[in-house]
Amino acid sequence: MSKASSKTAQLKPRFRITLHGEIALGPGKVDLLEAIGRTGSISAAAREIGLSYRRAWGMVDTMNQCFKSPLVARSKGGAGGGGAELTVLGQGVIDRYRTMETKALKTVQAEWKSLSKHLNTK
Repeated sequence: MSKASSKTAQLKPRFRITLHGEIALGPGKVDLLEAIGRTGSISAAAREIGLSYRRAWGMVDTMNQCFKSPLVARSKGGAGGGGAELTVLGQGVIDRYRTMETKALKTVQAEWKSLSKHLNTK
């Protein structure tokens, strides 16, 4: 446990959306989408969040298959290199997911306040 996390307790509601036995969307996939949006590249995004390129590519492929339209548009490499960008749906999915987290956190504040009193934060 890091010093910062040992002094304060935090509540982080996270969702996993499954479809046909696959995780269509979850916290790691949303983090990856955000990194792709920042970097314009699956490989750079993978490096940024500490994933292998193979793992990141598999996550993107799963998300793209689970949604009616792709969340990430890829372009093939070549002389100028390839790239990736979020689609409008991809950005919308991130926004909705983060909104769900925020709303969930607000909804459980009374319970969290009561529960957090019992945590050993010393």
